[in-house]
Amino acid sequence: MIDLPRSGQRCWSRLLAGVSLSLALCSVPAHAAWNVDQLMQALAQNKSGHATFVEKKYIAMLERPLESSGDLLYSAPDRLEKRTLKPKPESMVLQGNTLTIERGRRQYVLALQDYPELGAFTESIRGTLAGDQKALARIYNMALEGTEERWTLTLQPIEPKMAAAVRRVVIHGSRGELHSIEIEQADKDRSVMTITPVTLP
Repeated sequence: MIDLPRSGQRCWSRLLAGVSLSLALCSVPAHAAWNVDQLMQALAQNKSGHATFVEKKYIAMLERPLESSGDLLYSAPDRLEKRTLKPKPESMVLQGNTLTIERGRRQYVLALQDYPELGAFTESIRGTLAGDQKALARIYNMALEGTEERWTLTLQPIEPKMAAAVRRVVIHGSRGELHSIEIEQADKDRSVMTITPVTLP
């Protein structure tokens, strides 16, 4: 097992939060009433998901955003995968309580119980994919605004350690279609992930 630096832990925590939300919200049915209770009920029906993503990271010290793209996959009950294809291949697989990261020839294996901050993000993933409003509410303050045609779900971390890394997560969508996930960091940097669900023939 290879240890991952704390800065890397925070980075992957933010990625995990974004990935879980993207896959879960991709499958929200169009007929659901747009309030938190109905949204959570719709999420609870999600058993699997496949989408492509384009992510832009805006970092204060850089003039241009860093862009990456690839695939997102989720399989119930607890497997989550992010495959980055561009600019460099990279794989992140969350299975049970183990996170495996492959970057080039290097592999990092993290036991989530050894990283409380990362574990808190994992609980948010489980809660989102399961549509478990109670579990999610223990970690985030949730606010759903707008209409069925144009809605915004905002999640703000309650846990101080999480809040020290992530200010809030903002998801935009229309009906049952997810448009984007924006993660605002406490240090003012941010990332915007645009999601396109993959429709099977």
